[in-house]
Amino acid sequence: QVQLVESGGGAGQAGGSLRLSCRASGYGPFRRCMGWFGQAQGKEREGVSNIYTGDGRTYYRDSLNGRFTISQNNAGTTVDLQMNSLKPEDTAMYYCAAGSMYGGDCLNGEKRFAYWGQGTQVTVSS
Repeated sequence: QVQLVESGGGAGQAGGSLRLSCRASGYGPFRRCMGWFGQAQGKEREGVSNIYTGDGRTYYRDSLNGRFTISQNNAGTTVDLQMNSLKPEDTAMYYCAAGSMYGGDCLNGEKRFAYWGQGTQVTVSS
């Protein structure tokens, strides 16, 4: 059974930092590509960043302008999202996702992940 558990959300200040973590458990190639998505209230879920766990290559949404960094542990079972220079518009529920797509799709910002976590709320105040 595949399970994704997010942690690390909470309240932050504009200009500050938060770090989200996603722990993945289960068997199979389900975590070949892992990603983080944000969903602000009343808006659609939006891709933030993906990582191809086989070699660590990454994808980021253009509008982030380098503020966020995705990383993984050596085993590829935990994926973190370091969020720096926070802005109030970063306020959203953040979801971890995992899927078996290969690098081409993963690094093009593929959003069709098979597995999703429950989400962790990030609230940034000005």
